Amino acid sequence: MTSRDWRADREAVFDRDGHSCRHCGTDGGDDDPVTLRLFPVGDVPLEGDVHESALVTVCDDCFATLEAPPSTDPVASDDLFHRVRETTGVQGETISDVASFASVATSLPATLESAVDDGTDAALDDSISAYRRSRRDVLLAIAIVDARLERLAAIDDGAYDPEIWTALEDFSDTAADLQSTLREVVTLSETVAVGLERCHGCFDSLEGETCKRCGLEAYETAAWQDEDGTLAFEALFETINDRLQGASATTETLTDRTTTLARRLTAA
Repeated sequence: MTSRDWRADREAVFDRDGHSCRHCGTDGGDDDPVTLRLFPVGDVPLEGDVHESALVTVCDDCFATLEAPPSTDPVASDDLFHRVRETTGVQGETISDVASFASVATSLPATLESAVDDGTDAALDDSISAYRRSRRDVLLAIAIVDARLERLAAIDDGAYDPEIWTALEDFSDTAADLQSTLREVVTLSETVAVGLERCHGCFDSLEGETCKRCGLEAYETAAWQDEDGTLAFEALFETINDRLQGASATTETLTDRTTTLARRLTAA
């Protein structure tokens, strides 16, 4: 996937992202762009160029987190808990990012309607830019957490006492469930764009099932349509809110699982 980055306008993406990593904020500097990399997020066409709307700037460290193969080697108890705690923190920030993206997406119908009524495009342009940026950032954040969880899952199950391993599995399973919910919220939020006849990636006008600008295939929206064929935005918004509340509840369980793991590591 990332080998296709070279076919994109790298400097344009770096400029758009302020020559900084969109995950950790590391500044590559205008004079030292080689410290930064491009990474594709979300669905991208299987062939051809990766459109800039699906590319984000990341630093070498974050790129390594995303791309380095997981190791099966055991780690010390302190290091294990440090990894778990860091993963919990990053996932907590990701929940906030997902909620922000959902807020931007669900505001789009009203913004579009207002732009049509007023005949002005400034507010709409700002909302579209916010949608694109927020979507890229949240997809990157989810990918970072996925990579961290893959590293925890790769550790040899015989490296720790059974009680510790069980606690680690419980943590990982709960974190994976949370990831699934967050991805669902993102997909539902992207569906808002499709309901507005826009591509859920680049937000260009959508004609047909495939975006002519970035190559993404449109989501199926039949499950969210009213009898007149229009998207039932209110029902979609309510479902997004319900899923976000579910994510908050899962976070409480995840905190309990983290505490249990810490207690068992300390007792070992």
